[in-house]
Amino acid sequence: MPELPEVETVRRRLEPALVGRSFARVEIRDARLVRPLEPAQVAGELEGERVASVDRRGKYLIFRFESGRVLLVHLRMTGSFRHAPRADAVTDAHERAVVKLDDGSDVAYRDVRRFGTWLLLEPEEVDGYLAERLGDEPLERRFTARSLAERLAGRRAPVKAALLDQRALAGLGNIYVDEALWRARIHPLRPARQLGDDELRRLHRAIRDVLRAGIARQGATLRDYRTPDGGRGRMQRAFRVYGRTDAPCDRCGTPIEKTRAGGRGTWYCPTCQPIFPRD
Repeated sequence: MPELPEVETVRRRLEPALVGRSFARVEIRDARLVRPLEPAQVAGELEGERVASVDRRGKYLIFRFESGRVLLVHLRMTGSFRHAPRADAVTDAHERAVVKLDDGSDVAYRDVRRFGTWLLLEPEEVDGYLAERLGDEPLERRFTARSLAERLAGRRAPVKAALLDQRALAGLGNIYVDEALWRARIHPLRPARQLGDDELRRLHRAIRDVLRAGIARQGATLRDYRTPDGGRGRMQRAFRVYGRTDAPCDRCGTPIEKTRAGGRGTWYCPTCQPIFPRD
């Protein structure tokens, strides 16, 4: 599933192509994308809207229109956008929607697994919808080691599962949580409430560092993720633990192990990330 670095990369690539442009024609080819509303209804509402900005909140892309309305897009597991001049556009069996802009170019939405969603909201609905579902933005200044401690305080769940909770911290997913925990030398099955002050400071720093590294490498392409120009991310080349079962730890040489936490496959170094840390 695209996580914060992948979604932020998509946002940065789409922003210059969309801001100031109008949706001249919209075709929604998959009813699941906008259900329970009818595709023709949503397409009709979108046509004529002019894009004021392209923002991100957690894993949501936020298309803000000059009318004040907002289109929220969640890519889920396999959603992606492709922007191209009409002459270069290639029809794909997995295209679920196509937006023709007023400059003649196309923005196509592709989704193999069909879990992605488009939601058109009125101005007064947006803040409440996002606040109900999302916690702190980990790259914003107000996200501090103290605020992280407050989010994890009293949580009996493993720290891996607690960090995957979007209501606690927005945008983190399986890949970047594993990578952050390795950087912070914290075992993914440690109960979140047991982390000490020094561990929380290390974890706070590690979360921000790994997300910035992911953005700098334009995300991680493991399977379906692509940038809007069709490019691939490079973060997968810099993984320290994720998906590296039995490979030597880059820090100590111990073979990386795999377990499960929060129902997700989880990778860690048993030496660098002991389940019972020394005092």
